[in-house]
Amino acid sequence: MAEPLQKPSIGGKIGEKEDRKLRAQRLPVRSVWAGFGFFGLIGWSVVAPTLVGAALGRWIDRAYPGERNWTLALLVAGLTLGCLNAWHWVEKEHRAIRKDQEEDLSDDK
Repeated sequence: MAEPLQKPSIGGKIGEKEDRKLRAQRLPVRSVWAGFGFFGLIGWSVVAPTLVGAALGRWIDRAYPGERNWTLALLVAGLTLGCLNAWHWVEKEHRAIRKDQEEDLSDDK
């Protein structure tokens, strides 16, 4: 037969709240500016390779005129590389957040 659920005591509830407060104090405080900085990092990680690809393609088109449009091809290649780079940064940040959460959970046990 299943055991009846026991209500946690008042002392247990207070202890849980205290543990949550202590965990929250250990976490680094991230300001709004840190968030904007991260968005800037992501933005530039896409923009920079795209602009470099477009500039390189334009130079190739001017130096070696031909049938192919290198500007468009290298712009798309730079954009693809930039998106992969941004994905890498976001995934790295996601892993760090998940690791912190797992450490907090393991500290609770």
